[in-house]
Amino acid sequence: MTIHKEISRQEHSSVKLTVTIAKDDVRSQYDTVLNEYSKNLLLPGFRRGKIPKEVLIRKFGDALQIETMKSIVEKSAVEIFDDKDFPQEDRPLPYSTPHMEGEPLLDPEKDFSFSMTYDVLPTVNVGTWKGFEIEAPEAEVNDEDINRELEILQERNAIVLDRDDGVGAETGNVVTVTYCETDDNGKIVPNTERQDYVFTLGTGNNIYKFDNEILGMKKGETREFEKTRPAGKDPAGPAEKPVKLRVSLTALKERRLPELDDELAQDVDEKFHSLEDLKNSIRNSLTRKLENRLRDIKISMLLEKMIAVTPVDIPESMIRIELESRWRKLAQAFNVTVDQLKKDMETTDKSVEDIQNSWRPELVKVLHSRLIVETLIEELKLEAGDEELEQEIENMAAGEGARAETIRKYYEQELMRQNLRAVIKEKKIFDILLAESIIKPGKKENYLDLVPDNG
Repeated sequence: MTIHKEISRQEHSSVKLTVTIAKDDVRSQYDTVLNEYSKNLLLPGFRRGKIPKEVLIRKFGDALQIETMKSIVEKSAVEIFDDKDFPQEDRPLPYSTPHMEGEPLLDPEKDFSFSMTYDVLPTVNVGTWKGFEIEAPEAEVNDEDINRELEILQERNAIVLDRDDGVGAETGNVVTVTYCETDDNGKIVPNTERQDYVFTLGTGNNIYKFDNEILGMKKGETREFEKTRPAGKDPAGPAEKPVKLRVSLTALKERRLPELDDELAQDVDEKFHSLEDLKNSIRNSLTRKLENRLRDIKISMLLEKMIAVTPVDIPESMIRIELESRWRKLAQAFNVTVDQLKKDMETTDKSVEDIQNSWRPELVKVLHSRLIVETLIEELKLEAGDEELEQEIENMAAGEGARAETIRKYYEQELMRQNLRAVIKEKKIFDILLAESIIKPGKKENYLDLVPDNG
């Protein structure tokens, strides 16, 4: 087909592609559709394939034009976007479906024009990326951090034993209770009974926070008292409400912690010969996590500055796909479908639209940063060779305490290897950005201030 193309830039990194097809090609395609109708249609009074074309045009004129137009649009779009000479910057994003503008009309005797709009990869002009000045926090791993980790290991290796009958529950004991709400007549309120609920006394790990009320209770004992039902837990409404509770202690256990000694270290992992080995391993692990966190903070600060001086018009389709990804991840975390999650959200005081609007600024910032980073990687022609790939696998194995062969097998598929190459190239550009920046010491922080999840 003889195709004339015209591209015009629109806002939010979209383009308008106007296509004009020469009338000879329009007529040819129209005749092709007309011949298909003639060969395949059956009309009373005519044999198959013998229906006069003027009869078909009179009876099916609109349908013929619509089908011809549809065929021309599809064929011309394939021809345009399959052309290797069509500019890369004018190609639609994979997740941006071109939309037809208006309602084009087709006349078999005239040129046919139509326009479609779609999102393209944003233009990113990275100007300044050297010499940024940031003030990053400082922190180090100390004995308190190591002792905290040792306490966690003690808890993990603790032995839970039944306490003697007749002794009262103490803070730190593991208790099993059955509880319910009761009405003024002492009857159980429907849907409030909970059987064999286990928690550690003193942690407040129950919705009514009745830890203090069951201190001193003995196995088999039942107590009744008043508490406040938290907001959002009331089947009849969201407000807090005083309630009467009946709690029975059905089991009482104590947790006995192991001694901090060489034996505990060997129980944690046979590679440790002494408690000192375990402490050194903890220090190295925490130091590595802290260094990674500090690096991430510096990179985030640098990207904030680069975003401020590198405007990018983010297309809506990019934001939409990120929102959809966020919903999928959230649904997976709650083990429900996306539709069910959105339906559940509608029962809260925020709509799905409100939630997406709250996510939007962060997602736009993430996309903005990603586009800047990808542009710099391309401009600086950064690559990740096979040797670097192998070194990264070795580093991952060392950091995760896994066998390199196991990780190597995971990255056997080419797509996975390409993803790992992308990670390596991203590390390279961040190394360059950090090296080209002025990083001043900032506020002194504790380990937990920077790595609050302790992991």
